[in-house]
Amino acid sequence: MTAKRQVAEELAAEHSAVLGGLLREREALLATLDRVAALNGTARLIRETIGTHSGFVAEITAPEEAVIRWMSGTRTDALQDLAVPIGQGIGGRVLALGRPVRVNDYVSSPSITHQFDAQVRGEGLAAMIAVPIVNGTETVAIAYAAMRERRDFGDDAVKSLEAIAGEAGRALKLASVAEADRATALSAERLRMQSALHDSVGALLFSIGVQVRNLHEDISDNPALESRLRRLEGDVSAASRALRESLLALSESSPERALPVELAEHCRSFQARCGVPARFVQLAPVPRLDAERTGLLVAAVREGLLNVEKHADALSVVVSLLPSEEGVQVVVADDGAGHRGEEPGPGTGMGLRSLAERAARLGGRVSLVRDDDDGCTLRAWVPEPCRRR
Repeated sequence: MTAKRQVAEELAAEHSAVLGGLLREREALLATLDRVAALNGTARLIRETIGTHSGFVAEITAPEEAVIRWMSGTRTDALQDLAVPIGQGIGGRVLALGRPVRVNDYVSSPSITHQFDAQVRGEGLAAMIAVPIVNGTETVAIAYAAMRERRDFGDDAVKSLEAIAGEAGRALKLASVAEADRATALSAERLRMQSALHDSVGALLFSIGVQVRNLHEDISDNPALESRLRRLEGDVSAASRALRESLLALSESSPERALPVELAEHCRSFQARCGVPARFVQLAPVPRLDAERTGLLVAAVREGLLNVEKHADALSVVVSLLPSEEGVQVVVADDGAGHRGEEPGPGTGMGLRSLAERAARLGGRVSLVRDDDDGCTLRAWVPEPCRRR
């Protein structure tokens, strides 16, 4: 082998290793941003980490039921899409107790029910562990590890499976945030499309309609042309109705989506108006609020952005939305050096004072504080309906 060829092969091997690493990083990133990828990857990770013959994951599809969706190392589809009600089998017991359950031989274990013995026998499984996958305080899925022979799983195996379940829970939380961000971006784009269609196509149809009506009034001695104008007027009217229906469909948004879309639009408008980067971040899904609470949070963000525009001399702004203390909180944080000579608080300025009073009537609160780095942070929190404090 020539030296030149050896160098080329070494370089190719190095590039191959780098590419392999990038592909693995891509797969890991997708697993944190996509719920299905996260759970499917969890099933594979169970086998690789614990060394069991199979691993599978069931998602919670109802308050008292899980369905096995993702499997690795199975030989049949006996367990695929198997619905597991609370209390039944090993997974149902985990769902009922909220803690790990293990058996050394599924079909003969006295500690579980046996509605699914046929499916377990069909897959040829014996020893099994199952643990809850938790997002916050809620069980959202169940992770299983199984062997094809009897075995007494020790505490180390349970701890390993719990660690994998913990990683899966964190990945699901990130995936839910990413999904909320994607849905918010989609709803915001629909809102922009609605506005653009209304201003362009809607205005054009209105103009055509007016011109057709004017021509119709000017021409009274040409029946053929009058008939054509009437048909054209009818077509314009039909097109206007279709446009209105399309605009209505574009504007439809579920209540839980309306708040983040509104906040994202305020950030976009602020950035376009001031040239200061403004980013909206939803840190987790938030509970549904009524119109009064939603209006207060939107008004707080609008007031916070207005204060930044007037006083902060900021380089960037971040608006955050998150669940907090059995309620919902918005945060407007800037990195500006403004507000000099002031002591920010709920009563700083008429707008903030009014917001604080509105929030208090709902059992909420509004605060404005100066950060250590000279920026300011405005927070507005409201409790969920029927949870006033």
